Amino acid sequence: MLRIHFTTEDLGRVRLAQQPDDLWETILSLHQLVEAAPFFAPWSRQARGALAAAGVVPDARMLATLAPPSSYFPDFLTPPVDLGRSTDLGTGIDRVLSTSKRRLRTDTNRLAADLPSPPSWLDDIASGRPSALRRLGTGLRRYHACAVAPHAAASATCVGHDWARLTRRALEHGAESVLTTLGPTFRWNPPVLETDYPVEQDLHLDGRGLMLVPSFFGIHRPVTLADGELPPVLISPVTRGPLWIPQTAPGPCDGMALDELLGPSRATVLRCLDVGQSTTTLAARSSISLSMASRHAAALRRAGLVATERMGSSVLHTRTALGTALVHGG
Repeated sequence: MLRIHFTTEDLGRVRLAQQPDDLWETILSLHQLVEAAPFFAPWSRQARGALAAAGVVPDARMLATLAPPSSYFPDFLTPPVDLGRSTDLGTGIDRVLSTSKRRLRTDTNRLAADLPSPPSWLDDIASGRPSALRRLGTGLRRYHACAVAPHAAASATCVGHDWARLTRRALEHGAESVLTTLGPTFRWNPPVLETDYPVEQDLHLDGRGLMLVPSFFGIHRPVTLADGELPPVLISPVTRGPLWIPQTAPGPCDGMALDELLGPSRATVLRCLDVGQSTTTLAARSSISLSMASRHAAALRRAGLVATERMGSSVLHTRTALGTALVHGG
């Protein structure tokens, strides 16, 4: 049982995210691959084929070990969501990779206690070793590109309907009424919101408010962060039909195709330019040297994928429309 304790102040600070969080969807989709919920059975077959074709199965196995569906998984994999703002995959992965060593060690130790035989690489992540974190970041990107990104339109449509329903409810009857219509597993017994949960957990909001984030790939139950001291968030499954049959089979994984076209390093640089970056920041985000970042940016600029503008003593690199279309498979 999960019990979320509200104060009067918290009821005025309930927020509804307009779209899913990329990292939560990545982790929860992994759970659907493992558990094979009937709603996702056609997607699961499709995703497994795409992962195998792109050579991403080892990444998926690593992530599934790090985020098992039936027990605790580390909070650092799903950094806190900003109120009123969505977190894109690139920003989310940056936050994951910049997790403090103390948090890495605390979370992975808790996970290791639940695993019958923790893999050796888990301690590398716990220690914050750069190579292990780079592998984690790459694995998240590659898996998301193959299994989640091709179905963004279907996810957005389903989530949009649910968000509109809850928003109308909030406007007509107030935020408290939203808590009574989240789903069949929820029970609103003022001032406590209760829902079925695999463990006993109490979350005291204490005036911090609550961010409600819709989830397309979450299906069995809502989920929250294990550490109650982190900004409160509740990932809530959206209303859906009994079965989802993807309309068309996805093509080659966008991320993998981009790697093959540009090379892994140059493709990473292009992905990192979701917002303007200086050469120094770009090098840090891409985990490459300053000279290499400058060289890749110049090559992408000559191809019309990046625009560069001088800002005083530094330069600012941004993606062009063509570059953004390539990143997102447009």
